[in-house]
Amino acid sequence: MNVTINQEGNKYDVVLEGRLDTTNVEQFQKDIAPLMASGKSEIELDCTEMEYTSSQGLRMFLMLQKYVNQQGGSMVMKNMRPQVKEVFDITGFSSIIKII
Repeated sequence: MNVTINQEGNKYDVVLEGRLDTTNVEQFQKDIAPLMASGKSEIELDCTEMEYTSSQGLRMFLMLQKYVNQQGGSMVMKNMRPQVKEVFDITGFSSIIKII
């Protein structure tokens, strides 16, 4: 999984590429650590090139969403591929995380 973070003030544009699973979830957690240290912010995750997420990846997105909520920020995931969106729908995560 490649993670690219661009920051403009309190807004973070995050581009996710590849697969998120047990083999790289620890690196992903390190990659998104700056987002969790930012305080109140607006986070937009572009999932155009995200091919897959495992349950561990879902856990990371939930953790990030909870943190953002606690800080009074906002998070949205966009451009999700149908097969990835289906995982979020089946697990109920699409009712927890805003997906556009």
